[in-house]
Amino acid sequence: MNASGVGDGMSTVERSWRRRRLDPDRSLGLRLTLAAVAAFLVLVPFALLALLVLGAWPPLFRLDASITAALHGYALDHPGWVRVMSFWTDVFAPGPLRVAAAVLLVWLMLRRAPRLALWVVTTMAVGGLLGALLKLLVGRHRPDLLDPVARAAGFSFPSGHALNATLAAGVLLLVFLPFARERRPLRWALWTVAVLLAVVTGLSRIALGVHWTSDVVGGWLLGVAVVAATTAAFTTWRTRTGRRPVRTVREGVEPELAESDPDGA
Repeated sequence: MNASGVGDGMSTVERSWRRRRLDPDRSLGLRLTLAAVAAFLVLVPFALLALLVLGAWPPLFRLDASITAALHGYALDHPGWVRVMSFWTDVFAPGPLRVAAAVLLVWLMLRRAPRLALWVVTTMAVGGLLGALLKLLVGRHRPDLLDPVARAAGFSFPSGHALNATLAAGVLLLVFLPFARERRPLRWALWTVAVLLAVVTGLSRIALGVHWTSDVVGGWLLGVAVVAATTAAFTTWRTRTGRRPVRTVREGVEPELAESDPDGA
């Protein structure tokens, strides 16, 4: 074969690979590529933030300290605000969220959706274990305030409340999106509730002075990365078993859940 023939062969292979990965009609390759990129883009800022926390980077410490001081001063002057934040942080603590996940598991099993139930367990467990391990590895201490309005034990980075709220919000959103597939207002309502659950839970920890702002941001980033990674794995699994590809942000991870028999048994 001449040089031009080799070049034509390489060009054909390259075009074939790109078509498999980026062609919308071959959506498995496209979605895997996009999911991998998304997870990587989320993990990079988390890793950078963790390194800055480990290195006690002065600008980050000053930013954390200034936000904590401002919010602590507001909390001291507004006991009603403290009660609201305390109530929210207790209701959406990791424990109650895990109970909610357990209830969701029972419901999914009753609907004969064991694969989806396994995804829920995997997402919550992997995220929770990663958070606990990183707390020990980083070993960051919580804010030490002279007149605290709340107390919390253990290390600080990443915030367990922010992490678990993000995991739970992602799980609940992606499980129930199939029921809002053809109803845009309901879909937007589900997205709004999920974002508020994660954001307000994280902010409550800063407002109560039991976490630095970077702890909460780290919890959010790690939670999003875990949900993105397990979702990519699940959608790959379902596609390889013969199910159609899904538009996750609109249909959730298992559109068949809205049917009477999700697993087609």
